[in-house]
Amino acid sequence: MGIQIRTATVDDAAAACEVLRRSIVECCALDHRNDPAMLDNWLGNKTPQTVAGWFTAPANHSLVAELDGRIVGVGLINQAGKISLCYVVPEALHRGAGKALLCGLEDQARAWGVSVVKLKSTATASEFYARNGYVHAGKDKSCFGLECDFYWKQLNAENACSASARKRFCPCSG
Repeated sequence: MGIQIRTATVDDAAAACEVLRRSIVECCALDHRNDPAMLDNWLGNKTPQTVAGWFTAPANHSLVAELDGRIVGVGLINQAGKISLCYVVPEALHRGAGKALLCGLEDQARAWGVSVVKLKSTATASEFYARNGYVHAGKDKSCFGLECDFYWKQLNAENACSASARKRFCPCSG
């Protein structure tokens, strides 16, 4: 079975936290350069309790990606259209989990009536967002002190995730 996307629950917080931590440590070395202080700062709020709080915040919509019944990705958007999380574990890279999460987050933004989504990307993920129609709007700093790329995307019918693309990743939707 392929990638499955579903709404995250509090019960997913520990597994989602592990996804975040592994993705940051193992996939984002270009960004943290294996600097222990930078990693400590970036990982500091990646606890199951904090993630559970993000998942239950009324202004947030959180998704998880599953592969063979295991959580391999996590995404989060708020009602203002800010995508705060779109992370996958190393073994799920280039398998559609990130794109499926991003499509799900964009779909939620559309459902809320949000016309523009925005995010701060690591250097590691910058090409991913550009490939998915996001416009690079300059450099910024993350709250963890990393230099990051600011991206935005105008949501409209022309750039909506197609039903056929959605079905490739998530037979349960579209």
